[in-house]
Amino acid sequence: MNQWIAIGALGLMGVGIPLMMMMVSALLRPSVPEQGKTVIYESGEVPTGTAHVRFNIQYYMVALLFVVFDVETVLIFPWALIYRPALEGGATLLEILAPMLVFIGVLVVALVWAWRNGAVEWIKSPRANRRKTERQS
Repeated sequence: MNQWIAIGALGLMGVGIPLMMMMVSALLRPSVPEQGKTVIYESGEVPTGTAHVRFNIQYYMVALLFVVFDVETVLIFPWALIYRPALEGGATLLEILAPMLVFIGVLVVALVWAWRNGAVEWIKSPRANRRKTERQS
């Protein structure tokens, strides 16, 4: 039962200390209302336009594909380092290559799927196409 008391005390301390710090800081901080503090940007910049900016979804798709295939290289690198020592240690070639070939096969299937669905093709906006035709004429 003593272990549960220690866990409960740790939980209370983990919640209590941040709450106490927020209460003390709310009581001690100076409260000086200024016009600049009520502005959207405290830097004094007056916002122009709308806050809703449309981004091309392709940026996110490229970033996601980069993360997936970047993790692939991180996982292949240690395997490449232990390949030769594992063979010298008596492991068979199939025991060493099979897991990595399955892993690379899954990644190739993912790349083919992304390619067929157009995730790696950069689609230009109609406005960019208009600008390109305007420059050419």
